Amino acid sequence: MPKNGIGGTTAKAKTMGLYDRIADVHNLSMKLNGYRASVARYLRSLDLGIDKDSTVLDAGCGTGIVSLAFQDAGFKPKQFVALDLSYKSLEVAREQFEKRRKQAVRPGPVQGNVLNLPFPDNSFDLVLMCGVLEYTPLDAGLREAARILKRGAPLVLLPVKPSIVGSVLELLYKFKIHPLDNVRVAATRYFNIVGNHEFPITEPISWSKTIFLLEKK
Repeated sequence: MPKNGIGGTTAKAKTMGLYDRIADVHNLSMKLNGYRASVARYLRSLDLGIDKDSTVLDAGCGTGIVSLAFQDAGFKPKQFVALDLSYKSLEVAREQFEKRRKQAVRPGPVQGNVLNLPFPDNSFDLVLMCGVLEYTPLDAGLREAARILKRGAPLVLLPVKPSIVGSVLELLYKFKIHPLDNVRVAATRYFNIVGNHEFPITEPISWSKTIFLLEKK
């Protein structure tokens, strides 16, 4: 498939088909490696300005690991949307969300493309994106995220970083890692870079992911 090309019909179908096939296995691997706990600890450390009137989007939510981490961190927005291209991944996510009946607001799963989000301009107070833009042209993905965010609202971006583990994942999941300098340059067209953070080296997520905290201009 064309690298970073989820916008094309063939690329979109291949990406969707891949994650439809591996959703259960992918979800299990994310549970075993502690990604959810690592993301929850990081999110808990941030002042994201989320309250009972906020709207939040997990764009490219997969099987819901980051959505669940967001809830684990104690945030309680008015509306929480979890969007992904893969129907099977959303099924797995929905099952996990349904198990958390004590949550005041469970994420609402929506099937969609991160390059053509089905939401109005300036409609979200926070967007979360983890391992998503590796399937898209970088500028297009960031531009669309900025479109649906309110001015001054944060984007928590967790891209795959160049590393040995990242390269293995690149082959397994058929995506293309963006050089981090390219991420920074593209991000500054639409966002202020508040921070670029790293997970503790003892946590497996640190071997493949870095964190950008961005704020829409």
